[in-house]
Amino acid sequence: MYDKDRGLYIAHCENGPLSIIGKMANRHGLVAGATGTGKTVTLQVLAESFCQIGVPCFMADMKGDVSGISQPGKLSSFIEKRLPEFGIENPEFQPCPVRFYDVFGEQGHPMRATVSQMGPQLLSRLLGLNETQDGVLNVVFRIADERGLKILDIKDLRATLDFVAQHAGEYSTKYGNIAAASVGAIQRAILQLESQGAEKFFGEPAFDIEDLMQTEGGKGVMSVLAADKLMLQPKLYSTFLLWLMSDIYSKLPEVGDLDKPKLIFFFDEAHMLFEDTSKAMVDKIEQVIRLIRSKGVGIYFVTQSPTDIPVNILGQLGNRIQHALRAYTPKDQKAVKTAADTFRANPAFKTDEAIMNLGTGEALVSFLDEKGAPSMVEQAKILFPLSQIGAITEGQRLDLIKQSRIYGKYDTAVDNVSAYEILMKEAEEAKKAAEEEAAATEEEKAKAAAEKEKEKEEKEKKKKPGFFKRVWKSIVTAVTSTIAAIVAAFVTEKITGKKSRKSSTSNTGRIIKNATSAATRTITRDILGNMK
Repeated sequence: MYDKDRGLYIAHCENGPLSIIGKMANRHGLVAGATGTGKTVTLQVLAESFCQIGVPCFMADMKGDVSGISQPGKLSSFIEKRLPEFGIENPEFQPCPVRFYDVFGEQGHPMRATVSQMGPQLLSRLLGLNETQDGVLNVVFRIADERGLKILDIKDLRATLDFVAQHAGEYSTKYGNIAAASVGAIQRAILQLESQGAEKFFGEPAFDIEDLMQTEGGKGVMSVLAADKLMLQPKLYSTFLLWLMSDIYSKLPEVGDLDKPKLIFFFDEAHMLFEDTSKAMVDKIEQVIRLIRSKGVGIYFVTQSPTDIPVNILGQLGNRIQHALRAYTPKDQKAVKTAADTFRANPAFKTDEAIMNLGTGEALVSFLDEKGAPSMVEQAKILFPLSQIGAITEGQRLDLIKQSRIYGKYDTAVDNVSAYEILMKEAEEAKKAAEEEAAATEEEKAKAAAEKEKEKEEKEKKKKPGFFKRVWKSIVTAVTSTIAAIVAAFVTEKITGKKSRKSSTSNTGRIIKNATSAATRTITRDILGNMK
């Protein structure tokens, strides 16, 4: 509830109302307490109080209970008993304008980010990479930037990783060793992330943070993220909210101190943000928390114990609401003492004892005063919400989604040309060029072989004499041989005077006959041979 003189009326103590001053609301806050002590109702009271003064809020809905903020509340016997105590006569129950979101697109408008928007640092945290793998991932993003490759979704990231791995030798001199084992580990981590449904989160159209900064009818719009399924993957949940918070910080302009915040960001189950988080990442979160208030944004962490928050960040949370803590173990007792030490002491009671004795809906409260100093801690009762306590029906949710001003803006995914398409096209062109080059090489080889064979035939032709010349040469050779044989036989016969005993025919006659036949055979053979 809002009182322009006192601020946002949140709780009531023996000394009267406890209110958050509008211009101090961006100094961040903490809502802590054990399960079942009333943190969700406190979050709802805070959110609808900001809503009434035109401040939009973002919050995650872990169990569906926060969705009731979209419906008007109603008077109950419990609320009726507290009206006189809170100084309220006729509460005006009313809903808040609400937009429902869901990373998986099931219970609200999809909320997407591109892989490039998330960046290597947050993506490395999401994938659970070690230092070496983180270095390789940073190199992949750098190469993508140099080549103008947009990494929008998971398949873009996979394609870029494959490209870098295939060309690791070309980049090793400039960026150092890009081990295939590291690339393989990143690919496996991506596969595991896909099995959790994260591929629905990465892509386009990417979420525009301006849609978180809206008002309707003078009231701030409540952006409620369905997180019942998302919180089952703590790394995905916390990294997504961290990305959203970082994106808000990077895109909003400096505005200095305002009369009221531009946006309140509730980070429920805040312990998930800091579990298994590197010191470098915690340092970055601390920087964002410290500087984002100058952009008019207040961050309110909701968790079980203040010990869930690193000390340097805890010190920046000026507006505190501490619900009950139980001290059953030494660790619990330490948590109670830590929580008590974060408050400015009140001499009227012992803070650590009060924390353990608070009832449901009661809390220790300390808000910043007009000078920015923490007020003395008070034991108080949190106001009741003016909207519905508890979840709405599936039909009510669906009606509100369809009535939303941004209905249809994010509901259909778009697959624009990006790294995957570009690299696939380059690979196809390279394959085609290689095939053409191989075909051209084969053609050149065949052409060269044909030329060589032709040259060989030409040389053979030059070596062989002409057909008739070769025949004449054969005739001359045969005739010459025949004459020589006849002359030799004749001379031998005259000298010896002998004739063949078996025939009256002289040796000379027989030699002449044989020589003539041999010559005929020789000429015939040469003619046939030269006709082939």
